[in-house]
Amino acid sequence: MGEISRECEVEMLYKMMLIRRFEEQAEKLFMKNLVHGTMHLSIGEEAVPVGSIFAAEKTDYITSTHRGHGDMIAKGGDIKKMFAEFLGKETGYCHGLGGSMHIADFSLGNLGANGVVGAGIPIATGAALALKMKKRKDIVLTFFGDGAANEGTFYESLNMAAIWKLPEVFICENNMYAMSSPVSKFVATKNISDRATAFGIPGITVDGMDVVAVYETVKEAVSRARKGKGPTLIEAKTYRYRGHSKSDKNLYRTEEEIGEWKKKDPIINFVKRLKEYEGISDKEVEKIEKSVTQEIEDGVNFALNSSESSADTLLKYVYAEEGEE
Repeated sequence: MGEISRECEVEMLYKMMLIRRFEEQAEKLFMKNLVHGTMHLSIGEEAVPVGSIFAAEKTDYITSTHRGHGDMIAKGGDIKKMFAEFLGKETGYCHGLGGSMHIADFSLGNLGANGVVGAGIPIATGAALALKMKKRKDIVLTFFGDGAANEGTFYESLNMAAIWKLPEVFICENNMYAMSSPVSKFVATKNISDRATAFGIPGITVDGMDVVAVYETVKEAVSRARKGKGPTLIEAKTYRYRGHSKSDKNLYRTEEEIGEWKKKDPIINFVKRLKEYEGISDKEVEKIEKSVTQEIEDGVNFALNSSESSADTLLKYVYAEEGEE
């Protein structure tokens, strides 16, 4: 399949399966009333974070969204710490204080998920400016949804990144609905990527259910940004099988519509593609699935057996300790 090595393709499949199983397990834990707060699942969208992040370098940065579990896992996040965070445990990424929407790991280059729609975009632009000022070759990927593409921060950040040719790639995960509103109701153009024209930068729409297509598209944008040629706006058209959040009864779309999108499932179709072009066997796929299952089980057990966050720590990360800078 072109420039992607077989080893990389297998790892991409593993990551997509891991994201899917992580969120399915998180949903089960939620139904058992073990998860604090709500969650926003990206089941069906796995090709976007995996294709995008694999197209970048490990030293590159990302900002994420309230639906950002896949971004974190694709970036190399620790499944144990993620489950612990969901369950409000001290061993979680944010010591159980952030929950589903606020996972971050600076050591991996993940500058954070964000519960505020569109808020990660200017953070990424600021990071890209810092990288340029320091003359570093790293770039920033910023993920956001179709709803965030109507926020002021989107336009302001695109304009600044375009004017200063910042090393940033804007990735719109267009899953067709901003909560319960279909894209056609709040976007006048055919594609969100068409808006790039106003800023004099490339705008590309890609099949967000195809991990290879996402990889190849983002790879080109990453190369452009790293060469100092500025940002690219990429719109990956994808679909979430679940509702907006766990409080969403999913009454605004039909089972038929969801079923049609499931025919494009990124994992199922990628497995078919690997079998056809790379000769991957059923046995190899089963081995990957078993490995994913084991990692999920280990993560859940770690979280369940971890200590609860203490009320004494609630203000620990709000105010600086005396003497700290």
